[in-house]
Amino acid sequence: MFISKAKIRSAMAAATLAAALAGLGAGAADAAGWPPLREGAFLYTGTHGTGTVSTVDLSDLGTCHTLSEPSRSVQVVNGSASLLLFSGAHCTGAYPWASGSLAQSDLPWAMLSYRVIPA
Repeated sequence: MFISKAKIRSAMAAATLAAALAGLGAGAADAAGWPPLREGAFLYTGTHGTGTVSTVDLSDLGTCHTLSEPSRSVQVVNGSASLLLFSGAHCTGAYPWASGSLAQSDLPWAMLSYRVIPA
């Protein structure tokens, strides 16, 4: 007796979906310390979304903003804009870091300025 190719494909798809969902569950456990996701972009002075929060105006594309305190983490939930963060004031620094339009991350180093860019 043989198993049809359609049944094999269905079983493979189900296994792939189960693995993906298990991975999402594991990722949620890592993000337990973060504030809840909400629409917009937010910069935090501490890691894991802690410390003083700065709200980013995502409609202000291209303008450089220098922060009063360095940011150590970022949270972005937006389909059309992301952030380009800089280690120096006035959007300077050797290695800018791009957030993406759906991000929740500790930054690789303290960031002193940012620019909103299209996603």
